[in-house]
Amino acid sequence: MSVFHRRPEAALDTKHADARITDGLTCKVTEGDREVVIDMPEPVGGCELGPSPGFHARAAVSGCVAIGIKMTAVRLGIELRSVHVGVDMDFDDSAIFGMGDASAAPLRTRLKITLASDADRETLQGLVDTALEADPYFLALRDPQTVETVLDVA
Repeated sequence: MSVFHRRPEAALDTKHADARITDGLTCKVTEGDREVVIDMPEPVGGCELGPSPGFHARAAVSGCVAIGIKMTAVRLGIELRSVHVGVDMDFDDSAIFGMGDASAAPLRTRLKITLASDADRETLQGLVDTALEADPYFLALRDPQTVETVLDVA
């Protein structure tokens, strides 16, 4: 962390993932040496060979928030016995099939954060607020951002 104080440019980073589908909806996603298989449920044309993209999105948000809270607690010297983050997202699933006028984006997202600690509620709320303001996936979900697309035809 202190390297970022001395050299702020070292904090700038780009992550890259590749998703590839050949047959069906089974998708292999790689990032460096890591690989996951993503698929859709059978009722929508998948083979269920892996969790859905939505699972991974909710896992990214809930896991990142939980880890961010724990990291912030350590940095602030607040002892936590456990951190639990639940994520609920409401959707109009007809939108992914182009039906109606609804957006395919989540209609609403709720995070339920449960902390086990002897610290008082005000301290814990401050901890959560501080952690969320530095959490990339919470902020990606909450805040508008620039998203660019480029089509390359092979």
